[in-house]
Amino acid sequence: MSAQITKAEVAQHKDDKSMYIIIDDGVYEIAKFVDEHPGGAKILKRMAGKDATKQFWKYHSKGVMDKWGAKLKVGTLKEEAKL
Repeated sequence: MSAQITKAEVAQHKDDKSMYIIIDDGVYEIAKFVDEHPGGAKILKRMAGKDATKQFWKYHSKGVMDKWGAKLKVGTLKEEAKL
């Protein structure tokens, strides 16, 4: 079972050593992938610690998620109470 991670925990991971992004309900660790990203590191660094779902699906296909998703996934987004 994957770890349950809150949005607040994801927001804390936005430095060069540990970068998390949210895509759909998955949380992905992208720090080791930054230099391999074809679009450049600047784009990933800008989205670190945030929900990147909309931007990801705008520029990527399901094939990208199939290729990299399992390698980079560290957990799922924990449901939080909506007030």
